Amino acid sequence: MNYGYEAIAIGRRILLELFRTYRTLLLWVIFPISMLLLNGFVLAEGSKITTAESFKLAAPASLIGSALFFSCLGGTMSTIVAERESLTIKRLLISPINGISYFLGIFFAYAAIGVGQTLIIYTVAAFWEVRFSGSIAVGALVILASIGSYVGMGFVLATKFARKVEDVNSLVAGFGVPLLMLGGAFFPTTFLSKDLLLITQFNPVYHMSEAFTALSTDSKSLTSTDMVLHLRFLAGFFIVAIASGWLAYKRMLRKESHL
Repeated sequence: MNYGYEAIAIGRRILLELFRTYRTLLLWVIFPISMLLLNGFVLAEGSKITTAESFKLAAPASLIGSALFFSCLGGTMSTIVAERESLTIKRLLISPINGISYFLGIFFAYAAIGVGQTLIIYTVAAFWEVRFSGSIAVGALVILASIGSYVGMGFVLATKFARKVEDVNSLVAGFGVPLLMLGGAFFPTTFLSKDLLLITQFNPVYHMSEAFTALSTDSKSLTSTDMVLHLRFLAGFFIVAIASGWLAYKRMLRKESHL
């Protein structure tokens, strides 16, 4: 139980710090809305489908591929690097707070932001009569697994490659943008060639986006072979990302304890 209380306290502290600066949170509100509008209208014009149909397809892709990626992965990296620079990590080493609590606290903080972005996107999409058609429980699991995967990846990238806060933007751009383009965040994967479609099979963003799109647009798609493949890949990647993030975090603590 102490882990839970400590993790919630750490998550609350991170959220309060973001609220005090408010600019980051404001951008994380504006960004998903702008991506949804751009994807919706561009898809309607380019694919010659109705605006309602385009927003039904754009909402899940904008959420998984854009909003959650930049907030949960980029935000996790920024938090870890900033707290390492401010010596918060060193203070953690001499405090009674357990390392597991800190790890979970960051997940709770960005899970709260991710849930907020989900509500924002589907509230705006509701103006075009977009409704979530699939299983809400499975959809929530896909969102949480996606958030956990991004947070785990954020721990790995932040502890391995980011030394200063300035490094975060270049890492997110260099590492993330190709994944997003091949994952269907900016345009449907049907526009990709056969060779690029083969590459997307190893892209976690693609499987997250396809799984959530299938759930949100067709409640019967859960029984399809492709849907099972997407969910299995997502579950496996979630485990790998969390395990890798935890190992990278423990390695960072050992390194910080000797500096």
